[in-house]
Amino acid sequence: MTVADSCGDTIAVAASLRSRPALDVVWAALATVPDPEIPVISIVELGIVRSVSWEGPQLVVKVTPTYSGCPATEMINTLIRETLSVLGVTDVVLVNQLSPAWSSDWIAPEAKSRLRAFGIAPPHVTGGRVDVSGISPLRRASVVVPCPRCASENTQLLSQFGSTACKAQYRCLDCREPFDYFKPH
Repeated sequence: MTVADSCGDTIAVAASLRSRPALDVVWAALATVPDPEIPVISIVELGIVRSVSWEGPQLVVKVTPTYSGCPATEMINTLIRETLSVLGVTDVVLVNQLSPAWSSDWIAPEAKSRLRAFGIAPPHVTGGRVDVSGISPLRRASVVVPCPRCASENTQLLSQFGSTACKAQYRCLDCREPFDYFKPH
């Protein structure tokens, strides 16, 4: 490597550091990315974007999927890359961070009301980890899932799995409408 090459590399790195967006701009851009399965909330509101940081010229985005086998993970990664490319960020490292596991407690409060308006009962606050070894929290008698359409608490679990693995299927016994419930975990 010649001195000219070294100077050229230094100038290129300095130029990229000057042109990169601030982290608050990156967060704001990511907050516009809708969850592919629930388009009324963003991936930031869902709480799956754990952190963003510049490491040299690379932007590192840590994402915790709602489930380790979430089928939307690849689409979410694509949407993140596309959104960041609009900001001019093309050197992105996406880190799939599985620990700590995602918790429905990470969903932003304002997103829960939009879930309800969309017809999905938002999760109850778990208040920390629940020991579910041997029993599902949805099968406990104390879990009352109000209908997102009529607010009736006269509802019935139909299936542990709704339209996606992170939701359960319920039916309101008053208005007779089926609905998804975003499972707390």
